[in-house]
Amino acid sequence: MNSIKLTLKPSEILDNPLINKGTAFTQEERDSLGLHGLLPYHVSSIEEQVVRRYANFMERPSQLAKYTFLSSLQNRNEILFYRLVLEHISEMLPLIYTPTVGEVSLDYSLLYHQHRGIYLSYPLKDKIDEIIAHLPNPDIDVVVATDGERILGLGDVGVGGMAIPLGKLALYTLFGGIHPARSLPIMLDVGTNNQELLNNPLYIGWRHPRISGDEYYAFVDAFVKALKKRFPKVLLQWEDFAKPHARPLLEKYRGQICSFNDDIQGTAAVVLGGILSALKHNKKQLKAQKIAMLGGGSAGLGIANLIVHAMMLGGLSEKEARKNFYIVDIDGLIHTKLDRIDHEQMKFAHNFDEVKGWARSPHGKIALLEVIQHAKPTILIGVSAQPNAFTEDIVKTMASYTQRPIIFPLSNPTSRSEAKPEDLIRWTNGNAIIATGSPFPGVPQCNNVYIFPGVGLGVVASGAQQVTDEMFIRAAEVLSEHSPLLKDPQAGLFPDLEKLREVSRAIAIAVGASAERVDRKMWFPDYPTYTKTA
Repeated sequence: MNSIKLTLKPSEILDNPLINKGTAFTQEERDSLGLHGLLPYHVSSIEEQVVRRYANFMERPSQLAKYTFLSSLQNRNEILFYRLVLEHISEMLPLIYTPTVGEVSLDYSLLYHQHRGIYLSYPLKDKIDEIIAHLPNPDIDVVVATDGERILGLGDVGVGGMAIPLGKLALYTLFGGIHPARSLPIMLDVGTNNQELLNNPLYIGWRHPRISGDEYYAFVDAFVKALKKRFPKVLLQWEDFAKPHARPLLEKYRGQICSFNDDIQGTAAVVLGGILSALKHNKKQLKAQKIAMLGGGSAGLGIANLIVHAMMLGGLSEKEARKNFYIVDIDGLIHTKLDRIDHEQMKFAHNFDEVKGWARSPHGKIALLEVIQHAKPTILIGVSAQPNAFTEDIVKTMASYTQRPIIFPLSNPTSRSEAKPEDLIRWTNGNAIIATGSPFPGVPQCNNVYIFPGVGLGVVASGAQQVTDEMFIRAAEVLSEHSPLLKDPQAGLFPDLEKLREVSRAIAIAVGASAERVDRKMWFPDYPTYTKTA
């Protein structure tokens, strides 16, 4: 390994989390860099440090305390943080991402302790170009940006939404091998409509109701232009934007800057991957399935649109594919006579004359149970953030006509899940094929982490200028090829997290990058050697 030459002072070295090795600095490095006396005498290997940090981690009494411990380690010694998490990935992933990250986003102002990423606040709208132009990073591969309006199933958490880009970029590094120095989390602080936050004297964001309309879009436009100007080859991931903004921003900018929306496209791809795995196990074809979906927001419509695209690749027309969907939103099944329906939902609306006899309600609202009884879907997906919405009646009705029902309660955090897996298993006599959006013991989690690090790595390694829907379909197909269920009928839909770097590498190659370029781009957390510049 070639040595890296440093010009920094000893205190600057130890204060830089991307450089600091703690007790792992060798005696030669300590001689060269002037570190003698600033560290204990013993030189530790990174393996020894991992054992020590893990023992420390295990002493923490709660999930939040463990998150805080890991966050502090990341801010002190980033390489060791990633090595520790990689070696204990199944145990630690729920801490650095869902569900713990939801708790962190709610208490972000109280927990905030160290700068990481950048905050673009609306009162500084005229300084956006200057702020991004003066970033010290020589180059950035991936940016994850949010405005905090629709965090998980929690809603508007204001500046606390920054916890999500921080977590997502850690996953890019862990599984996609994106070097942490080449990633950047960004919070677009445009205010909050969460009155509890506005009244909180400790809230650290801009204490103002959210801006909207032309002001909002002008602010986002200034951000995109400044980012593109400073980092023209960057991949931008839109994260946790509310439905009124999520798809419009994606459609407006996907041709201007290499970008995608993880809630729309990443979620859709991992769901498609899970469905393809289940269908391979059931020896069924995607185009023959009927799909009921509870929730007609941006995530639900993103899932539906990608599956439609995949069905069309399987031989259906667009009209035929869309008719396979039964989307139930706040006013019940989406049909042509509903008043509150947007343009994207209208594409999936069923002719009212064909479904009007399904309703039991005097107001004509067609509930999910009635959809299950009449449409007889083989796949049930929940993206509603309505806890326990998949009732015993609904699930038992589905199981009465489908031998192996595919049921995905995807809302998170755990408290918002449409069903508990143990209930689904009991109600179907163990026949349901299940994946959840939040971690449950013994059940595969339908987590976007199976998709976005590999897609991002492939885009960055190949130099692609646009992220296409075909990339996400190909990523879903690759993910399904790695399903343990294909080899063991008792196994889960998704591969073990310990194999996820391998899966991400395969996805990156499938979406257009050569194996050589992917391998050259993938970073592994190990210490380099340092010397002092003469």
